Amino acid sequence: MLHHTKQNLRIIYMGTPDFAVAPLKRLVEGGYQVVAVVTMPDKAVGRHQSTLQASPVKQYAVEQGLPVLQPEKLRDEQFLKDLAAFDADMQIVVAFRMLPEVVWAMPRLGTFNLHASLLPQYRGAAPINWAIINGEKETGVTTFFLDKEIDTGKIIDSRRIEIEETDTAGTLHDRMMEVGAALVCETVDQIIAGNVKPVAQDTLYDGALRPAPKIFKETCRIDWQQPLEKVYNFVRGLSPYPAAWTELHHAKGVSVIKIYDTHKTICSPAEAVGTLLTDGRKTIKVALTDGYLHLDTLQIAGKKRMTATDFLCGFHADGTERLV
Repeated sequence: MLHHTKQNLRIIYMGTPDFAVAPLKRLVEGGYQVVAVVTMPDKAVGRHQSTLQASPVKQYAVEQGLPVLQPEKLRDEQFLKDLAAFDADMQIVVAFRMLPEVVWAMPRLGTFNLHASLLPQYRGAAPINWAIINGEKETGVTTFFLDKEIDTGKIIDSRRIEIEETDTAGTLHDRMMEVGAALVCETVDQIIAGNVKPVAQDTLYDGALRPAPKIFKETCRIDWQQPLEKVYNFVRGLSPYPAAWTELHHAKGVSVIKIYDTHKTICSPAEAVGTLLTDGRKTIKVALTDGYLHLDTLQIAGKKRMTATDFLCGFHADGTERLV
């Protein structure tokens, strides 16, 4: 029987966005044998959808001279033949898509996934966003073997990560990406050494589970009737993408505004909830039930993202403005 080392263990890596580039880079630079990369088909972009854009993972794989597979359908016969031809010992999945059993069961040492939460909490497509939106103080990254149900397989290892009071989804994403990249390599090493003792998720937690479902545009609309802390967490949990939004009702009509960065003042405002207050030069704040949310960075539809100061250069409030 072949004794596996990181140099002879044949790995197929599957992923698409920036989050998945860091672990792949760590594997390649660490001397692990990545024999192929699977990613999403190139995406049509631009006003006329005439330009094809490769995923971040594909861009890195091409730079490194790695073979790339981009199946439209994961059950496609030709894709399955091509995948099997690489004779991989292991598959690693980071921010890709749900795999059919015919794919994840293919390698002899199994397929493991890196998930951006402390499983079993925050199963789903948007764990980083929902952890901040829900006001969590801690999250983490987890590696687990794939199973039939999404994000439910046996856990291999995990790392805890503190969520700072000022973290946005963007800043937390970047920290988790680096910790996750290290954990992927450590997990491979554990599997090679035969030190893995997978643990069933239902043995780790018996309380209520918080899900992390996919986020849609309507999910991102701000409810100004919520307490200040909840609105503050909601905005930073969606920043910088896809971004929380609201409607600004003003003298000239209604404008859609995305909000990216805020800070808060806890107090008892005299104004009605949703009232927009500004000094006309540098500050914009919104009255809530238990304080003011200061809008530091925002974007009006059709314009670039800007600071409150820049926004106020082109917007002259008359005191009747409200956010709805």
